[in-house]
Amino acid sequence: MAKRVGIEVSIAIAEAAKLARSEVIPAYPITPQTHIVEHLSEFVASGELDAEFIPVESEHAAMSCCCGSSAAGARTFTSSSSQGLSLMSEILYIPSTMRLPIVMVVANRALSAPISIWNDHQDIMVQRDIGWIQTFAENGQEAFDLTLHAFRVAEDRRVSLPMIVNIDGFTLSHVIEPIEILSQEEVDGYLPPFKPRYKLDPKKPITMGPVGIPEVYTEAKMAHSEAIKASKRVIIKAWQEFADMFGRQYNPVETYRCEDADVMLVTMGSISETAMTAVDKMREAGQQVGLVRIRLWRPFPSQEFRRAAGKAKVLAVIDRCLPPGAVCGPVGAELRSLFYKVPGSPKIFSFVAGLGGRDVTVERFEEIVDKARAYAKKRPRELFEVIGVREK
Repeated sequence: MAKRVGIEVSIAIAEAAKLARSEVIPAYPITPQTHIVEHLSEFVASGELDAEFIPVESEHAAMSCCCGSSAAGARTFTSSSSQGLSLMSEILYIPSTMRLPIVMVVANRALSAPISIWNDHQDIMVQRDIGWIQTFAENGQEAFDLTLHAFRVAEDRRVSLPMIVNIDGFTLSHVIEPIEILSQEEVDGYLPPFKPRYKLDPKKPITMGPVGIPEVYTEAKMAHSEAIKASKRVIIKAWQEFADMFGRQYNPVETYRCEDADVMLVTMGSISETAMTAVDKMREAGQQVGLVRIRLWRPFPSQEFRRAAGKAKVLAVIDRCLPPGAVCGPVGAELRSLFYKVPGSPKIFSFVAGLGGRDVTVERFEEIVDKARAYAKKRPRELFEVIGVREK
């Protein structure tokens, strides 16, 4: 029977990984994800979780170890953040093309320099093309639920791809929230035992990850690309089954007060809840403002986003990543590509906010909406602005 408790979100994620019966956990500490693997090490040491906890010498080694354990047929979990995720980068491309269903939680954090331990989305946006399925959580309950969902999807034999659950570092990872923790029996009913599609077995030797000569490399990459696109059906079905069992429904794209909105904010992650408060305030003032939240980042839910936001006149996209020299942020670029030359498509303006943990307040969202309305009348579509820069 599920129980509702006040718990730190990182510890709730560790509980989810334990309830999923993770078998191998390669781990290296880095702020702000450390509490997740730290708590899992306690579960293993106390005998509450029958798993191999492997303290490695770096994040590069952690993901290398994940590849080996997953290839050997073990349910594998890890977590990382920021510079550690960047150190993993060389290896992150390998399990996705090799179809190894590793689950990783990333506590999103700014990249250096200057050194910052606070939250934004720069670390994961650098890794947006690694070929992993990726979701974003808005609160602690979602972080717990999406971790279980990640195992269910990644290990589905129709998918067999690694999956990342993104949570905002500190903003979520270190806060205490009331979270419904499912029982072991409930999780076992949702998540079947892991039966790998491909497995290293001395009795039946196979080669995994050989050299891809030019005659096969393109075909391998295309097969991977098609697999991640096809995974969306399984992702959505697994969310529906979660809703049927536990009453909490998740969707690739979700809207808030968008019925008659002419301006829609677009967000990902925990700032979405602040954005809802801002939308309520602007609605009370008579403004037709709505909110579109992206939960599934890869594969990108193109059809769902068009249905959700296609009737808007203006989209104000809030990126939490500043790509120097680019024409807009990564989410803004995705949406401009999605609506390129689509008749009647909304004007799309890209705003960067919340870098390095700076607060994105209700007032900031109001400012963004005001600027987006003004730019829609006076300026071209290519506007890209960083919000909240302090005067020298």
